[in-house]
Amino acid sequence: MRPLRRVLCVDDDEDILSVVALALRSLGGLEVTVASGGAEALEILKRQPTDLVLLDVMMPGMDGMDTMRAMRDNPATAGIPVVLMTARVQLYDSARRAFPGVRAVISKPFDPVALPARLAAIWAQVQGD
Repeated sequence: MRPLRRVLCVDDDEDILSVVALALRSLGGLEVTVASGGAEALEILKRQPTDLVLLDVMMPGMDGMDTMRAMRDNPATAGIPVVLMTARVQLYDSARRAFPGVRAVISKPFDPVALPARLAAIWAQVQGD
């Protein structure tokens, strides 16, 4: 099983980006890149290998669903697993049906201390599929 190493976190809230990056770097030992929106995330994905995308659903401009659509339409990013972050967990069921790459949902607010272990468990499941 290949270990989880690189995570792209996409959220329009700078505080959430800071907390996620700090938790995943310091507690999870992961390489973390952050993007403040979908368009920026897609640009990052063009030039930087990423194991998993942690994606906010509700963002201005290109939201999480638009970002996932664009990822799935590009063969280079279509297989990257996505974990949604949202305060609206009910969106998860419909998103999972529409986008098979959605592996899990993390509800906001979340426990930053538990986040690295949660992503590691999701990654283990992805690797087992």
